[in-house]
Amino acid sequence: MISKIHKLEQTVVQLLNLDGWQLKWTGEGSQSWDAEGLTPKGKECVIEMKFRNKHYDTKMLEKFKYDKLISTGKVALYFVNDPKANYLFWLNDIELPKAVNKYCPDTTMWNNKKVLKPCYLIEENKAVMINKNN
Repeated sequence: MISKIHKLEQTVVQLLNLDGWQLKWTGEGSQSWDAEGLTPKGKECVIEMKFRNKHYDTKMLEKFKYDKLISTGKVALYFVNDPKANYLFWLNDIELPKAVNKYCPDTTMWNNKKVLKPCYLIEENKAVMINKNN
């Protein structure tokens, strides 16, 4: 499963690079994000990516991940793919709702243990780029 997600992350990096971005995949590194590099306007950026099997009207982002992205001082981006569309959120530019506690996996995919984590539920209409999948 993790190798499939890594391939998806690498594909998103390649597609964005075709559109003027200069990104490198960091998914196997120690960073808390999946890619970093430059936006088409040459701004340093970091990107967290999520691939969901089910569509939700709000996109969940753990507060811990958000804090890590923002603390870099770079452009912080959140890319979400679900069965309905691809979404790209420019986190520095949007006002987030109050964090809510949600049961999330303790660690990504390696066990079934769930713990309460503060998360943001971001409305789809906050996305700057939306590519429909149908």
